Amino acid sequence: MISVESLKVEFGVKPLFDNASFVVNDRDRIALVGKNGAGKSTLLKILCGMQKPTSGIVSIPNDTTIGYLPQVMNLQDQTTVREETRKAFANHTKMQERLERLNREMSERTDYESEDYMRLVERYTEAHDRFQMMGAGNYEAEMERTLAGLGFKRTDLERPTNEFSGGWRMRIELAKILLQKPDVLLLDEPTNHLDIESIQWLEQFLAQSAKAVVLVSHDRAFINNVTNRTLEISCGQIVDYKVKYDEYVKLRAERREQQIRAYENQQKEMAEMRAFIERFRYQATKAVQVQQKIKQLEKIVPIEIDEVDNRAMHLKFPPCLRSGDFPIICEEVAKAYDAPVFSNVNLTIRRGEKVAFVGKNGEGKTTLVKCIMGQIPFEGNLKVGHNVQIGYFAQNQAQLLDEQLTVFQTIDNVAKGEVRLRINDILGAFMFGGEESDKRVKVLSGGERSRLAMIRLLLEPVNLLILDEPTNHLDMQSKDVLKEAIRAFDGTAIIVSHDREFLDGLVTKVYEFGGGKVREHLGGIYDFLRHKQIDSLDELSAKTPQTSTEAEVNVPRQKVKEAPVNTENVMSYLERKEQQKRVKRLEKSIKEVENKITQLEERIGELDAILCTPEGASDMTVVTEYTSIKKIIDQETERWAQLSEELECIQL
Repeated sequence: MISVESLKVEFGVKPLFDNASFVVNDRDRIALVGKNGAGKSTLLKILCGMQKPTSGIVSIPNDTTIGYLPQVMNLQDQTTVREETRKAFANHTKMQERLERLNREMSERTDYESEDYMRLVERYTEAHDRFQMMGAGNYEAEMERTLAGLGFKRTDLERPTNEFSGGWRMRIELAKILLQKPDVLLLDEPTNHLDIESIQWLEQFLAQSAKAVVLVSHDRAFINNVTNRTLEISCGQIVDYKVKYDEYVKLRAERREQQIRAYENQQKEMAEMRAFIERFRYQATKAVQVQQKIKQLEKIVPIEIDEVDNRAMHLKFPPCLRSGDFPIICEEVAKAYDAPVFSNVNLTIRRGEKVAFVGKNGEGKTTLVKCIMGQIPFEGNLKVGHNVQIGYFAQNQAQLLDEQLTVFQTIDNVAKGEVRLRINDILGAFMFGGEESDKRVKVLSGGERSRLAMIRLLLEPVNLLILDEPTNHLDMQSKDVLKEAIRAFDGTAIIVSHDREFLDGLVTKVYEFGGGKVREHLGGIYDFLRHKQIDSLDELSAKTPQTSTEAEVNVPRQKVKEAPVNTENVMSYLERKEQQKRVKRLEKSIKEVENKITQLEERIGELDAILCTPEGASDMTVVTEYTSIKKIIDQETERWAQLSEELECIQL
């Protein structure tokens, strides 16, 4: 379907890749892998004709259609979701006209036995089959099924697209591409804006419906489930492995080991030949053998060892100031737009904890982050602790960079003080050394932009990291480096992510968002999965409650009537669990109030001693403080009584 021969691409002094040759066949599922900046996105642009190579040939048959989803798109439409998606079927009319034209031509001819007529019939049959595959008359139903698979509700279809975030609008573009049923799908990081349910749907679609697929993704589980072939771009070369990603990793290691052993054996053999030549070069009796060894040595083709790109970013968060014991406390926090997003959120994050926010898109993870950041209003009480300094990495952080600036200018504009003297060192640690720092942001790959945005986060010390999908666009190695840096960070971290492998061994607490509620699960991500009785985050969507009742978390809707006893058991268990949580929260609040009252009473005792002296009795500052503290003690005593009464009612 696509043939690539001797492809070469140059941007700077060193080629991005050279002498690349491969073929994309029907039913191929190809994973394009390599480090950020290796040229994966560039290769996709060349395959779809958006960019020209320095040299080489890309051959695509005229009747082959290609669908391309880039990492970033400029979306400026003003239509509804339905109207915008319907644009995918614009060529239906053209194809229908072509079918009618071919049909008229067949009806007008009488040379039924001629080869020309048979070719006409074949063209008509092929066009008719393609038209039927594209949905023909039932494309509206197919359109709704595809949008539903990508996470849209039926009520969303009539909403204007400008009401949706960039991630959701990218889903619309993906739906349009899939509905066009191209012969070759080129997908650049398609899962970055998808939740786990939509990723699972896309996996099934690509496995069952797509013809040929070439995709770039750093989601290891996704590419393992979808692909059957791996193209690696490394050190300017493209190597073709006819296996899925996990097997490719093993084969690559084995291939390199074999090359090293063969190289060492060859070097040993060549050294022995040279030693023989040097030893007997001037002995007449050995002249024939020496000449034979020289000829053998000249004929040896040196074994080459595949170069390995060992460059890696070096990430270490700077030491941070000590924050209060509880950086974040939420009490009955709620947020609603046209409909409630979540309500009755009660959570406490301790200093030094690493916690994860997980759940389907649209359940409120980013919304709660924005509440913590103070970016949007909310109901309830949300306390940001003493001396908390927040560093925030948003989902679209990399897209907010000024594309006209160079890498160096981007960092120079935000660096302050002595840091400005170390910009080149910092850029080098993030693989932007040398001429890389002179690149403009607009030519950087998604992963390179994410690394650049990460540098900005490091310029000022913070003690609370909030990272919203930080691994989007990062390659496997960079994700591992980021994970280790967060693990070593001596502050607190909140990580919003769908990446199970990234969260494993990193977080000690999981907050599950779903059904308008936020539920706390102690332990790591695999403890959470075991608690939910699922094997992966891909299954989480099936477990997400659809209503605000706790009972429906574990009881399927269709089985409620069939098993009322089980429902009641689940309800009572969950009610008891929720009651225990409320008791613990109340006991904790009561203890905090009691400690505060004790401290205030101690201060009152000190002030009493001062007021007993002639100087203290006439000091209005002391009198004012005494009166103020007395008032606070009365308020805290009243609050203590209310909390104690509430606790007593719950325990009855």
